[in-house]
Amino acid sequence: MNIDVRFERYIEEHKLFTREDKLLVAVSGGRDSMLLLTLLSRYGVEIAVAHCNFELRAAESDKDEQLVREYCKQLDVKLYVQHFDTEAYAESHKISIQMAARDLRYAWFEKLRAEYGYQYSAIAQHKNDHVETVLFNLSRGTGLLGLQGILPKREGIIRPLLFLNSAEVLQAVEELKVPYRDDQSNFSNKYARNKIRLDIIPEFERLNPDFIQVMDDNIERFKETQRVLQVFVEQERKRLFVAMGEEEWQIQKTAIAGLDIGLLYFLFEPFGFSKPVLTDLVAAFSAESGRVFRSDSHELLLDRTVLRLRKIEGGSESVALGAEDRVLRWQKYVFSVSYPEDFTVVKNPAIALLDYDKLVFPLTVRAWEEGDVFQPLGMNGKKKISDFFIQRKVSLFDKKKIPIWLNGNGEVLWITNYQIDDRYKITENTQKVLKLDCNI
Repeated sequence: MNIDVRFERYIEEHKLFTREDKLLVAVSGGRDSMLLLTLLSRYGVEIAVAHCNFELRAAESDKDEQLVREYCKQLDVKLYVQHFDTEAYAESHKISIQMAARDLRYAWFEKLRAEYGYQYSAIAQHKNDHVETVLFNLSRGTGLLGLQGILPKREGIIRPLLFLNSAEVLQAVEELKVPYRDDQSNFSNKYARNKIRLDIIPEFERLNPDFIQVMDDNIERFKETQRVLQVFVEQERKRLFVAMGEEEWQIQKTAIAGLDIGLLYFLFEPFGFSKPVLTDLVAAFSAESGRVFRSDSHELLLDRTVLRLRKIEGGSESVALGAEDRVLRWQKYVFSVSYPEDFTVVKNPAIALLDYDKLVFPLTVRAWEEGDVFQPLGMNGKKKISDFFIQRKVSLFDKKKIPIWLNGNGEVLWITNYQIDDRYKITENTQKVLKLDCNI
């Protein structure tokens, strides 16, 4: 089948782009990217070329750049060129040269795309690259997601050559008389990916000459398996994880106690929990409640009958209230401030009546912190707020959401929705009252 027809069919099948889109084509000067540029030019979509000179091969890098310049001029295609000090970048970021080149390349492509309004960046990876990625992931350890290889379209990047293997790329380049230059570093097995390409895949091809196509078929089955598994897991997650608010869920312990650790991993995978952490969680089911398990983004509280899952929030900031302020907002809470003439005590935990003359402004609102103490209403001695929360059966998650009001001298005034400090209650000697009214 004609290469242009196959190219067009692949684009349409995977809905990579439309003829109205503008594409930024990454062209190194090698055969793959030069073929991609040629096919896109023949396809008839608006394109521009981005060429990176990483300055790693002295004159050879400059010759690559010159070839790309000449071919873009021949095709009448706009060209962007960027020179990078790749070695300096790698050294400063403590990463490999290959990783440095990748970071610099993709960051620049995104900058160009955003600045000049290109819908996609087109990358010239083909079927062999697809298979190499899977083998590379397998060598490092991976799950089903890592076995999906290179996706034809992901966010702002498209890969229109994934339908071709390397032999077909070479054949198309020869038939279309596409100029190109070989990067000699691609023939060195010093790098892991090159070792896979030059040493490992040829051994598999000795066992099966159609190894690349067989692997491509396998990858498609891996994708299908992942899709089926994802649908099942999402249904189970929706059934088991009960939303309790924004970025917070509750799970009945009995509902997941007997589940296989593999299924638990898939259920909690979007929240970043590893299998070792989940194994510890299951082992602790019958232990005392209150233990917390964390990932980089979320935390799980093992409560008496349920698991509580929530996103880890940034440090809880404190908010100050000046003497002239009449409203204060802290997280989801809104407090109104007034000075009533009626000193009648209101038995409502959402309202605090405080002796104004004992206050030192500004007052502060923040979350509970370890070591906080207060003098409970009607008591002479002090009590840790953490002990107060335990007696009230307030969970670790909930107590971090409760606003704690502090006087300017650092003493606790009010545990919102629970109790004021006895030292600041109104008495028969009170001359002026500050009223704090909590509205969520």
